[in-house]
Amino acid sequence: MGRRQKTRLRTCWGVADLNASEYRVPVTAEDRLRAGLAIHMVAARTGVQPEQMTARGRADTGVSRARWLAMYLAHISFGWPLERVAHVFGLNRSTASTACRWVEEARDAQPVDQLLTQLEACLHSVVEAPRQELPR
Repeated sequence: MGRRQKTRLRTCWGVADLNASEYRVPVTAEDRLRAGLAIHMVAARTGVQPEQMTARGRADTGVSRARWLAMYLAHISFGWPLERVAHVFGLNRSTASTACRWVEEARDAQPVDQLLTQLEACLHSVVEAPRQELPR
């Protein structure tokens, strides 16, 4: 009792032993901004509130699927690996993988494919546009 749990972390440099409380998820403010953009765009098209998609714990089917769409958009539109998607959305990699696999299968339905195509194009146009300096 009272002992810290050791965690094995696989990195590009090998495997490291860390205390579970010392591990920091490598998420930047830019990552959070982009994920928030994907979440809000999905919210605007599906009617699911962003707060529901980012809430901790289990969600009902509609909210889960909307969050999966946002995760998939981040993975495809930003070229993020699944581990990065998982970290940004506060989930584990297997959950992000399952979500993206579900969306890939759901894309066989034309309405879902059209929705994702539109959202991807919109995300690209916003993210790839040059930054605009605001007057002071």
